[in-house]
Amino acid sequence: MSLTRVLIVNRSYPSAGLELLKGNSRIQATVLPYEDYEPQSLKEIKQSVKGVDGLIWNTRYRLTGEILDIAGPQLKAISSTSSGLDHIDLEEVKKRNIRLGNTPGVLNDAVADIAVGVMIAAARRFKEGIRNLESGEWKYGVTWTLGQDIVGSTVGIVGLGGIGQAIVRRLKGFDVARFIYSGRSEKPEAKTLNVERVPQEQLLRESDYVILACPLTSETRNMINCTALRTMKKTAVLVNIGRGGKC
Repeated sequence: MSLTRVLIVNRSYPSAGLELLKGNSRIQATVLPYEDYEPQSLKEIKQSVKGVDGLIWNTRYRLTGEILDIAGPQLKAISSTSSGLDHIDLEEVKKRNIRLGNTPGVLNDAVADIAVGVMIAAARRFKEGIRNLESGEWKYGVTWTLGQDIVGSTVGIVGLGGIGQAIVRRLKGFDVARFIYSGRSEKPEAKTLNVERVPQEQLLRESDYVILACPLTSETRNMINCTALRTMKKTAVLVNIGRGGKC
């Protein structure tokens, strides 16, 4: 029986996953080499992809119909160690009846931790304080780099999915006065978490902290434009934990 050839196009693939693949005697797993976390060149990827049965694809390059054609008709499965799939041409994958997998929800807690951390750092001006401390320009004053309160604030979350809900749970201990969210549909978890659904324009207008926790789609691309920024409070903190195309 011939081996199933799997090509890993990923700058830094988790060792546990690689060991799992290499521990299967029926799989021949190959990781494209890289240096200093620089992504492989597209030319190198095209040279390596021909004849593989499976692809693990996480790179800055978009997986297009051209690359799928080079891979060949024996390609049966593609996996992405990500929640979003905007780096893969879904129509081309579907056209070829290739199975596609991703990892939604796996990093919900980690991303929520980062969202809250970034929010606190911006509110309390951590970066400015650290920069001045490192440069020796510490100028003590009662209100210097004081920042603004999270206690008593209104936190608006665009997209109350798994990550958005995890953010709310973490912020409950900060005595936030009000949580609001916007989204295409009602979330049953919102009632339990005491989060009110409002139109997006209202969320932008009333929030002290705006957190973008929604996927990048045709509807959310460039959602934070000049009009949105003018709608927000001048003191508002904006945190985007998703794709950059939303801003």
